[in-house]
This record gives sequence, C-alpha cells and structure tokens, in this order.
Amino acid sequence: MSFTRPEPPYYAVIVSSKLDAANLDGYAPMDQRMAQLGQAQPGYLGRESKTDADGRELTVLYYRDADSIAAWKQHPEHLEAQRRGREQWYADYHIEVAKVERAYGFER
Repeated sequence: MSFTRPEPPYYAVIVSSKLDAANLDGYAPMDQRMAQLGQAQPGYLGRESKTDADGRELTVLYYRDADSIAAWKQHPEHLEAQRRGREQWYADYHIEVAKVERAYGFER
C-alpha cells in the first residue's frame, strides 16, 4: 500500500515477522479483521509492507501520535490477535516504535 506521508512529526511502528507455516489455522480471517480494525483506529495514517523470498515480512505502520499506538495495542480484538500470534501463528516477531521528526525523499 502506498500513501502520501504526512509532515513530521509522526510515528512509525516497524514490525519484522515470520509466520509459522505449519500452524496458520484461522490466521487469514484474523489478519483481514486486524487490517480492517487497524485502519479505522483514530490516528492511523497508513501502512507499507514487503515480504522476502523466505517469508520474512517487514511492515511499517504510520500513526499521528504515541497515544494512537497505545490505544490500538490495547484494543480488545487486537489483544486476542496478539495472544494467538504468540501462541500459534508466528515463529517470531520484533516491534520497534520510532518518532519521525524529519523526513525527505526523491521521486523522478
């Protein structure tokens, strides 16, 4: 998904993950539901994601502020998805939260 980034400051939640391919029962509908709910959260600005040939995914979620991230982390359905992710779906994941204070780029 591509989107126009806002003017800083904003926040980026960087998620590096790999699914456990042997244990994905129920993952697809939960993933779809989390995407739907996540996009509806106040402060959500967008998402970018890439998956490499080995199945490792790098996702960056963009938010207006830290309170928006904290609220999403505590959403009841998201808490259940987090629990099932740790217990069943993910081989591993790592999350970093960063405040973007300056951003620039180039497009031809």
